Amino acid sequence: SSARTTERLLSRGIPVLDPNSVQSLPVYIDGADEIDHQGHMIKGGGAALTREKIIADLAERFVCIADQTKLVHRLGNFPLPLEVIAMASGRRLQALGGTPSLREGVLTDNGNPIIDVRGLAIDDPVAMEAEINQWPGVVTVGLFGRHRARLCLLGTVQGVRTLTFGD
Repeated sequence: SSARTTERLLSRGIPVLDPNSVQSLPVYIDGADEIDHQGHMIKGGGAALTREKIIADLAERFVCIADQTKLVHRLGNFPLPLEVIAMASGRRLQALGGTPSLREGVLTDNGNPIIDVRGLAIDDPVAMEAEINQWPGVVTVGLFGRHRARLCLLGTVQGVRTLTFGD
């Protein structure tokens, strides 16, 4: 899901498929910056959100691995990342109640900047994801509402807790 991960896998002799050559994947396993009790997530803290979303779209099932600090009742404590075309403005994000800022010195593997939005209370991740993804200049938003996790392996002080989310 990122150029760095691809390089690490290849350096260890693990083959990596081009997503364009794959019709589907049975499962995609990855972490999240936040996950709610319905399996909706914020991803993109590592700036690979677009590639992660492409892989998630290929997967029949998304499995999230996270620690208990990532489980939240409402998404939005972690800054919401957007991969954008360089000339895109964050002005629309202020209308949603957020404070946008450019992630300085960071470009995605696709060569695009990231705008992080702080201060959002995300009550409807699917609707917000759909709205933001339609804005001119947005490549993708780090909300995984439509491509939410179906299972979360949550690390807690008591051990691993398995959370399942309906289809």
